[in-house]
Amino acid sequence: MIQRNATTGRYHRNVAVQGNDPLFGATIDGRYRVESRLAHGGMSTVYLATDQRLHRQVALKVLSPHLAQDPKTVDRFENEAINAAKLSHPHVVNVLDQGVDGENAYLVMEYVRGNTLRQVLRDQGRVTPRHALQLLDAIVEGLSAAHDAGLVHRDMKPENVLLTPDGRVKVADFGLARAASNNTSSGTLVGTVAYISPELVTGDPADERSDIYAVGIMLFELLTGRQPFTAELPINVAFKHVNDPVPAPSTVVPGLAADLDELVEWCTARDPENRPHDAGALLGEIRHITGSLTDGQLDLGLDPDAPPAAAASNVPAANSGATEVIPAHRDATTVIPAGQAATRALPRTPEAGPEAPAAAEEKSPRQARRTAKRERRQWKKDAQIPLESLEAHPKRRGWLWAILVFILAAALGTAGWFFGMGPGAQVTVPTLQGRPASEASAELAALGVDWEQSEVYDETIDEGLVVGTDPSADVTIRRFQDVDVLVSRGPELFPVPNVRGRTQENAENVIAQAQLGTGEVDESYDESLPAGEILSQDPVADEEVRRGTEVSFVVSLGPAPVDVPDVTGETAEAAEERLTGAGLAGQAAGEEFSTSVPEGGVVSQDPAGGKLERGGTVSYVVSKGPRMIDVPSFVGQQAEDAEAALEELGFEVRVEKVLGGYFGTVRDQDPAGERAAEGSTITITVV
Repeated sequence: MIQRNATTGRYHRNVAVQGNDPLFGATIDGRYRVESRLAHGGMSTVYLATDQRLHRQVALKVLSPHLAQDPKTVDRFENEAINAAKLSHPHVVNVLDQGVDGENAYLVMEYVRGNTLRQVLRDQGRVTPRHALQLLDAIVEGLSAAHDAGLVHRDMKPENVLLTPDGRVKVADFGLARAASNNTSSGTLVGTVAYISPELVTGDPADERSDIYAVGIMLFELLTGRQPFTAELPINVAFKHVNDPVPAPSTVVPGLAADLDELVEWCTARDPENRPHDAGALLGEIRHITGSLTDGQLDLGLDPDAPPAAAASNVPAANSGATEVIPAHRDATTVIPAGQAATRALPRTPEAGPEAPAAAEEKSPRQARRTAKRERRQWKKDAQIPLESLEAHPKRRGWLWAILVFILAAALGTAGWFFGMGPGAQVTVPTLQGRPASEASAELAALGVDWEQSEVYDETIDEGLVVGTDPSADVTIRRFQDVDVLVSRGPELFPVPNVRGRTQENAENVIAQAQLGTGEVDESYDESLPAGEILSQDPVADEEVRRGTEVSFVVSLGPAPVDVPDVTGETAEAAEERLTGAGLAGQAAGEEFSTSVPEGGVVSQDPAGGKLERGGTVSYVVSKGPRMIDVPSFVGQQAEDAEAALEELGFEVRVEKVLGGYFGTVRDQDPAGERAAEGSTITITVV
């Protein structure tokens, strides 16, 4: 899509997703004009905007409308801006302004093009130890400035590290930052689960050492090309951070120096007391390791046949043809580790000489025409200068002065015509937007202006109609200046990619690369696709849609859970059949005596009810029947003592009295001196 820059009047290609954003084209707080949407998240949206007061581009972060209605959220948003504005460092993105305009709470940050470290890792995989330490040096230096200002980032990850096209590094998005002097504990997980520290998972207070832990995970990923902990569910990854030590990177990439293993181990110690106390302490160790390792250790894995340019940096240059969204801050300085100089070849300045015609050949046709016109005008001026000296012929001096005056008058007349009514006359570029191309060209021709036509995509203006001009409407030009007429080709259409069978994260990346957006994401149980894969999508694959169209999809939850049947009291064989029929598996967990369940029956099960994933296991305990106990004889003893002793052994006691049981003595007992089942009844006769 081609859009007009409000400051310069020129048109540029906008590759960001617009959709139907109501803020597109709006002016926030009477100052920031929204040019395009750069990124969208659950809490805010980041736009490319023009600061109309200072005439510069900025990144404008606007809080989501539903959150902007909450005064507490807005206050926290403002406090975060104040905290982030404390930082001024070449490796930290700067916050420029903050405010509330009606329903829009916004944050203004510097805007710079570039790639994120996540994109580099996704495209390239792991990097050499030398380059990993160079990147880490800049990241930790910026983080050290934040820690010195009393701030904790709390969401360090490759997505928040920006690499500019000239190799500079900057830490972005302090949106989760909190003042370190405040209580930074939380009842929920804060940050990205792949890089979250154990104390944030368990709800303990977080400080600068939580950022150090995330940096250690990033170093592991830079050296190995993968994250140390993965699982199907994010909560499982979180608990791995709590329970498991981060492995040494050399277990994944053999040959890595032991110093690098120790650096990762130090940063990712589960106990914060065993980590560097802040980024400043870590920075010194990084620079010490960089200076102590050999070239072979630093360049492990580097292609020896690679050209010098490739050896200097493993990060590809950012795509200069598109506007990359960096949802916070930008700009940084080139990463040069301590004690190491760096040089960069600069382009040679063109000089006059034999190579000058080659430079002229590179001019555009429009520039060539302008140069030819200037040369013709200069030739006319030179032709009017007399080559013979007036002093050489004193007698003819009067005639020569007369001729000179005539020539000057003619030149002035010609100049007056040229700049008054001729090709040098001033004209104002008319407003041609929305008119057919033929009408626009006819009007420019009537004004005596040369024009060129270019076709561009446009989301709002119909095909064949004028989008705009360069120079823009109402600008005063000379007739000999050309006007570029931009004619709409209509909206640019993009094919919808097929995301069925992909994971959600992979599908969102593919959709973004296709210049489309992610719409609603639903979940559904499915017997054919495993959990986490895409079941269906809307629009369907290969359908051609406009830029920014949202693609919705349904994610599989895997097979639906089944009800757990109650098999207690049934035989083990019958229980197995019922569980198998319900899509579950049974597992005998032992035996125990039971006075209520016959031998071979199920006494208890785990789980006792509820639901389980299909194929889940239900364990059960099988009855051994009642325990057999020796029954002692209590004949001749007092009935009260006999009854208590028998009940203590686990029997029921029935008392039959003869002659009213006056003496309270046991005359007879049934059974006596035998074995009887626990819980059975013993009858005693009392006289």
